[in-house]
Amino acid sequence: MSDRTPALTPDLIVLHEHPEWQKPLFGALERRGVSFAPFDLTRAAFSNVAPANARLYFNQASPSAYVRGNTRAVPFALALMRTLELRGARVLNGADVFALELSKSAQATLLGTLGIDTPRSVTFNDASALLAHAPDIRWPALLKPDQGGSGARIQVVESLDEVVAAFDRDPALWLPDNLFLLQEYLPHDPDEGIVRLEFLGGELLYAMRVKTHGRFNLCPSPVCNPDEGTGVCEAPAPVTMPPVEFHPYPEVPAEAVAIARRIVQAARLDVGGIEYLETLDGRRVFYDINANSNLRPSVAAAFGFDPFERVADYLIRQIRSVTPD
Repeated sequence: MSDRTPALTPDLIVLHEHPEWQKPLFGALERRGVSFAPFDLTRAAFSNVAPANARLYFNQASPSAYVRGNTRAVPFALALMRTLELRGARVLNGADVFALELSKSAQATLLGTLGIDTPRSVTFNDASALLAHAPDIRWPALLKPDQGGSGARIQVVESLDEVVAAFDRDPALWLPDNLFLLQEYLPHDPDEGIVRLEFLGGELLYAMRVKTHGRFNLCPSPVCNPDEGTGVCEAPAPVTMPPVEFHPYPEVPAEAVAIARRIVQAARLDVGGIEYLETLDGRRVFYDINANSNLRPSVAAAFGFDPFERVADYLIRQIRSVTPD
């Protein structure tokens, strides 16, 4: 589907920069006869004085835009959403939510203030500054960009010298955000993997276990990690690694769901995913908040529904809630 600007004002505008990810949602909206328009964030402009063009906006921008050559889509999305909100528009997963998704540092702080177990992290913009924190760093550690997305630029490091060497070897590693975290490495059972909880409107949509096989790109979209065959992703893993596995997790502990729901509420997340893992020493550690949630149809099918149909239903309810009487 090509982006379009209808002659009539649509009820919904979907902000995005990855059309392949959006096709299932657009299909569900079309089947329901929703008046909507995609808005491509990759090459765009907006007027600061123009009124909102829709009753409702839905942000589907992703922090990983830069791995697809769409680096400028991220600051543009933030600026656009802030303008829309200042002018009174309703934006689902709006500017504050997106800003939180863009910062692993802010996510770690939020989880800590909620009293939720989360990896210990040090945020830095120069590797030499880590010397002041050296006594508190445990090795190995995870070197992770503040602006994450598709597992890009994440690596396990064994020493401070290795951190320095990584940036000396490839100064472009800093881009696009010039900010990194050195994060606690959490050993866990590879057969158990990590758990991702998808939420819609504050309620659990479904849960899944994700067996990573050492990969960091855990994007649930079949475009990136298909159930069979090779995906089309701009952040590939070494071909020697087995593919990521996504499995339904109907027996997810109620306590984990309750903690994730607290995170969703604190983050004011309309649609999104929360990730945690269980360590070998018995900790349940929450570490990632995803506002752009690429849903997994094969997992949702195991629970008896199409996830994009559920999202379409939710969006229709939100449109009605902002429609004048």
